Amino acid sequence: MLNGLWLGFFLVAAVSALAQWLVAGNTGIFAAMVESIFAMAKLSVEVMVLLFGTLTLWLGFLKIAEKAGIVEWLAKVLGPLFARLMPEVPPGHPALGLITMNFAANGLGLDNAATPIGLKAMRALQELNPSSTTASNAQILFLVLNASSLTLLPVTIFMYRAQQGATDPTLVFLPILLATSASTLVGLLSVAVMQRLRLWDPVVLAYLIPGALLLGGFMAFLGTLSAAALASLSSILGNLTLFGVIILFLLVGALKRVPVYETFVEGAKEGFDVAKSLLPYLVAMLVAVGVLRASGALELALDGIRHAVDWAGLDTRFVEGLPTALVKPFSGSAARAMLIETMQTHGVDSFPALVAATIQGSTETTFYVVAVYFGAVGIQRVRHAVGCALLAELAGVIAAICVCYWFFA
Repeated sequence: MLNGLWLGFFLVAAVSALAQWLVAGNTGIFAAMVESIFAMAKLSVEVMVLLFGTLTLWLGFLKIAEKAGIVEWLAKVLGPLFARLMPEVPPGHPALGLITMNFAANGLGLDNAATPIGLKAMRALQELNPSSTTASNAQILFLVLNASSLTLLPVTIFMYRAQQGATDPTLVFLPILLATSASTLVGLLSVAVMQRLRLWDPVVLAYLIPGALLLGGFMAFLGTLSAAALASLSSILGNLTLFGVIILFLLVGALKRVPVYETFVEGAKEGFDVAKSLLPYLVAMLVAVGVLRASGALELALDGIRHAVDWAGLDTRFVEGLPTALVKPFSGSAARAMLIETMQTHGVDSFPALVAATIQGSTETTFYVVAVYFGAVGIQRVRHAVGCALLAELAGVIAAICVCYWFFA
């Protein structure tokens, strides 16, 4: 899938460049494309330097949380809920702890760190699966919730914004939180309908209703604030939450007599190992996206969407942020490349860049997740997993656009 997508970027760029040269008489188009190749390769290294630090930092803190028992405690807290949503998973099964760790990594926005944990969880669920080739209900629910991108603290988005010179990298904290809540809710409801899960079970309602009331009340409070106040609150909460999570991990670790420094270094080494393997993929995708943009092909596609939106009488400013949404179901690295390229082209704090950042933080690489997670355990028949995951993805994109107009327009 990624092979076809990557090759397609270059082929579409080549056709577009030939049209620009032969039809429009643009003789400088090939020079622009070659210049873009080297510029994107350089940008990849610059982004990678900061990504090394970010992944190393947060996997270090996550290791402290794991050894301090925070992850195990979360598994126990969520145990009654999982028992209703995944009745085929026995209480206390290792899969529940791994699922919790995966959600924790996703919640912290550590996409690349969450993947290896998620693969372990999928293998543990496969041990309970009576079929070697057909996805179980528990596997589908886990994958859809994973693909719905429940992100409570999108640190990698903050990192990309910081690297591009954002005045306040955490400005998109609340928009991403609201948009990712929408995608996760739609993902859960769609799976519940397909699997006939009893969401009205008293135990499930005891988990969902307080969360829904809290989110609803919070949104009602946000509705009373001006755009400037919303942006300011998002910044304060983003930074406060970020630092608060770090202090919580350290204090609990110290109280449990965990050697926090040595444990942090142990986890940081894992982060370094994860990060160093990403540079080739980042270079590949950024170069392909840069060539696509330089050839004029991407702008032509966006013009078509822009005219359709304008014909419908809607504001067209969000269209410039859609490249991230268009490629996100296929490739996380391509979506990151689109996000960075949008920041570079329009400005890191421009409306299109804020839309793209919110979309990036509230959606997931559906086809990639399906291919990797199910491929790792030999699943060939995915049943309703793709449909539910794409529905959650669409909800995340629509919510991201709406929330950005609410906060930043």
